[in-house]
Amino acid sequence: MLEVQQDKAALRARMLAARAGLSADERAEAGRLIRDALLSLPEMQMAGTVAAYYSVGAEPASRGLVYALWKRGTYVLLPVLRPDGDLDWASYEGPDSLVPGPRGLREPGEPRRGTGAVARADVVLVPALAVDRAGNRLGRGGGSFDRALARVGPLIPVIALLYDGELLARVPNAVHDIRVRAVARPHHGVTALPAP
Repeated sequence: MLEVQQDKAALRARMLAARAGLSADERAEAGRLIRDALLSLPEMQMAGTVAAYYSVGAEPASRGLVYALWKRGTYVLLPVLRPDGDLDWASYEGPDSLVPGPRGLREPGEPRRGTGAVARADVVLVPALAVDRAGNRLGRGGGSFDRALARVGPLIPVIALLYDGELLARVPNAVHDIRVRAVARPHHGVTALPAP
């Protein structure tokens, strides 16, 4: 277990350094391409509810995607970080509905829907620093999204948003890590991954 944690920490540092080297224009363009690929996905077009996240820092931009989903009438849930590290969920009601949250996050100021709300989503979009071809996801290390994803049914599309070089041959993983079922990348679109 300690070796997996060390391997994850080393890979996390490498991926964060690579992201730090991207310009604001490169990040914005990646976000637009990912948005367009996801909006054209049949599962997204049919989804009544999408659980997503509001990007921060050098993450692939998801803000335009969240806004576009909301504008076309999709019910969008965004995470609210709880003090215990788990994720509660609340509805996105446009950019003005967001308030400052912990760790530089922007969170919905709407009433909380509970930790189980993610289980009612038709599609779940998650952040990741890297994913491997088996669907193993490297997050920031807090475990918040792994806890949330444990509540999502096996047939629901769980898609990680990545930059082009972040789908790897192998990502270190532990037994509590929850796999994703697809990745969305700027120049490759959406790639389905083998079922766990």
